[in-house]
Amino acid sequence: MAAFGQQKARRLARVDASRKGGLDERAAPVVQLLNGRARFCTTSSCSGRLVLAQGSAAGPGGCGIQKKHCGWLMVAHDACGKADVMKALEKATGDIVLKFEPFVLHVLCQELQDAQLLHSVAIESGFRNSGITVGRGGKITMAVRSTHCLEVPLSHKGKLMVSEEYIEFLIHVANQKMEENIRRIDRFYKRLELALKTAVSANNSPSEETAKSRAVYVRRRKRKTIQEQDVHTSPKDHNEALEPEDDTESSLGIFAEILI
Repeated sequence: MAAFGQQKARRLARVDASRKGGLDERAAPVVQLLNGRARFCTTSSCSGRLVLAQGSAAGPGGCGIQKKHCGWLMVAHDACGKADVMKALEKATGDIVLKFEPFVLHVLCQELQDAQLLHSVAIESGFRNSGITVGRGGKITMAVRSTHCLEVPLSHKGKLMVSEEYIEFLIHVANQKMEENIRRIDRFYKRLELALKTAVSANNSPSEETAKSRAVYVRRRKRKTIQEQDVHTSPKDHNEALEPEDDTESSLGIFAEILI
């Protein structure tokens, strides 16, 4: 649809408003793969990160990525060490939360079947909190999300409320989640690439079943012509001419062809 193509062009022409100002290196292959297809347009993404957040982001809010009214004392898109976290905590003056936020991706889809394809791939790849929303005007958005997040308060009004040993344990857990996050992204990319290729092949090439149905249809047309022309044939010869050449499966194949 031309309208979707125009909407996609406007979206991709916008200036990146994220704090980083560009794609995360680990998320880039997935984003480029989708934007290279006419039926998809990514709107936001994050490859996953470990954050020390201070301010309103340190309050309750689950695994959502919050940006307003908060300060980041530290952000890492790869595994980090205890020394990095402890150094960042020295700058704490308020309530601090250690958060691990897994990969997230939002994609505009031209049709519902496109969103369903992405949703299926996401669920199979381990992103089990993924979902599809249909907004006003029929805008279809597919969100790739996971549930393996982490959010733990560390300090209150600048005072550290946990031991360094516990912080070290939390970092170990967060790093394990980051490793699993990376595996899921790689799995998602590979399965998505295969699914998109399969979808293109299915749309461009007639299936074996479709070809068989067409052949059966041609045979039936020929038999009908024989029946109309051979009006002087004896009952015996007539029955032989009309001997069925297909079975129930073939008949069902024709019905499928008509539906297609």
